Formats: sequence, C-alpha cells, structure tokens
Amino acid sequence: MAKKFGELIYTKEAGGPVATKAESHTPKLEAPDKVKKGEPFEVKVKVGPHPNEPQHSIRRIELWFYEEGRVFNPIRIASIELEPVYSEPEITIKVKLEKSGTIYALAYCNLHGVWEERKDITVE
Repeated sequence: MAKKFGELIYTKEAGGPVATKAESHTPKLEAPDKVKKGEPFEVKVKVGPHPNEPQHSIRRIELWFYEEGRVFNPIRIASIELEPVYSEPEITIKVKLEKSGTIYALAYCNLHGVWEERKDITVE
C-alpha cells in the first residue's frame, strides 16, 4: 500500500497517463556540463508553460545535488515557495561545486504532484 517517496515523483520518461503532463510540469534545467572546482556558475530552472492561478499552479521549486563519493546524499542547494498569480516558476541561482555529481530540480504542482529533471555535472 505505502510507496517510497521516490516512486511518487514524476519524470519526463514516465509513461501512461502522466505522459501528457510532462511537457508543462517537468522542470527545464539549464547548467553547464563541466565546471571548474570551487568556481560559481549559474543554474536556471523554469517550469512551463503552466497555468498560474490559485486553482492550478507551480507552488515550489527545489534544487538538490548528489555528490559523487559522499556518504550521505543528496544535498539541498535551494528551495523556493511560489505564490500563484504574483510569481512565475523560474529561478536562477549561483552554485559552487567541489566534486562531480548530479543536480536535480524538483517542481511541485498543486494538482499534478512533484516532477523531476536531472543533469550530470563534471567538476574539473
């Protein structure tokens, strides 16, 4: 009956009935493929096009990092709560990494749940 939380997160690879919602709900994650150790770089996350009304909107965006070789993962980098009508589901943040890994963007829609996008980043 109970599912692991990870089983409740949708991705663009999901098939079935959720596939029709993937384009408007999966975060678009922009970040470089390679970065220099300890140097800041920009990460952009955008969701949509998506309705932005109290009845249906993106309410939260989170950014997480899975660091290679780290015992306890993932690391939460950022989290933002969004109010419908007044804010748009788009963030830009500067990030510094010491090791390679995978960045995960999560977006929460009040009607259609949590959606994930991910990107591997190599630290040189």
